[in-house]
Amino acid sequence: MRTPVVDVHTHVVPKGWPDLTAACGGSGWPWLRVDSERAAMIMVGETEFRPVGAECWDAPTRLADMDADGVDLQVVSPTPVFFSYDRPADQAAKVARIFNDLTLEVTAAGGSRLVPFCQVPLQDPDLACAELDRCLAAGHAGVEIGNHVGDRDLDDAGIVQFLTHCAQVGAPVFVHPWDMPGGPRLDRWMARWLAGMPAETHLSVLALILGGVFDRVPDTLRICFAHGGGSFPFWLGRADNAWHRRGDLVRGSSTAPPSAYVDRFCVDSVVFDPAALRLLVDTVGEDRVLVGSDYPYPLGERPVGQVVQKAGFLTADQREKLLSRNALRFLGR
Repeated sequence: MRTPVVDVHTHVVPKGWPDLTAACGGSGWPWLRVDSERAAMIMVGETEFRPVGAECWDAPTRLADMDADGVDLQVVSPTPVFFSYDRPADQAAKVARIFNDLTLEVTAAGGSRLVPFCQVPLQDPDLACAELDRCLAAGHAGVEIGNHVGDRDLDDAGIVQFLTHCAQVGAPVFVHPWDMPGGPRLDRWMARWLAGMPAETHLSVLALILGGVFDRVPDTLRICFAHGGGSFPFWLGRADNAWHRRGDLVRGSSTAPPSAYVDRFCVDSVVFDPAALRLLVDTVGEDRVLVGSDYPYPLGERPVGQVVQKAGFLTADQREKLLSRNALRFLGR
């Protein structure tokens, strides 16, 4: 009997959103240059940001790819360029409402196999909580957030307020790195994606731990980090060593060393290599790794879940956990 597969890390780009300057105020918003019926370009001002295809907005295309890869259920989250955390909160709230409603239209066309996650104006915790509640009532199953808001990391008081609310209402949280630093050393070879994204995720896991968030937020919080938790799993020993040897500088608000908190969060499996997957399972545990793909973007995994499927070190029970059971628990199903 085939094991079901749940993909917790995919993205959507709705087609046909309104002019955001007119709808939200401000200027310099992303817009979609439609090049053909099945191809478009996300534009930021006059700069090309990312080419996208019909799989970003067309449910039948997504379902066909899911069938080809053997994926039964797909969590569909925003594309981070639309988070708008650097804008006034009222503008970010308006754009969140627009994209959240459009996402429901995309996922509704896929039936129960497409599970929508919303975005929120994370720079304002009250507005973020209100938009999350509206979206949960409308049919969203959870929320995707960026890993920071400017210089505010996940231990910022306002973000902790939002995470506490997510724990209280039972909304799973998917954390995606975004807004990586640039510069001459990072603007070549896609280094912002290859080095910056893992570092951003690592830093934000540390913020939850050393910032004392896991000591304050209820353990009902279900939170998952993209891209295998970034570089954090590889350097957990270093973090523990620093916590013990330089506690005067490293411990922050945490009451225990970093390794004591690995059961408080999940990570996806987008690490592309069996050895990396083995480290991930050994570090955070077989109950905390969920299949993710980063579909439909080119740095994602296709076929979805192939590293998990081919990992010879996994038992049949462990493989089933990674392919579906862990994700269903994360989703509250």
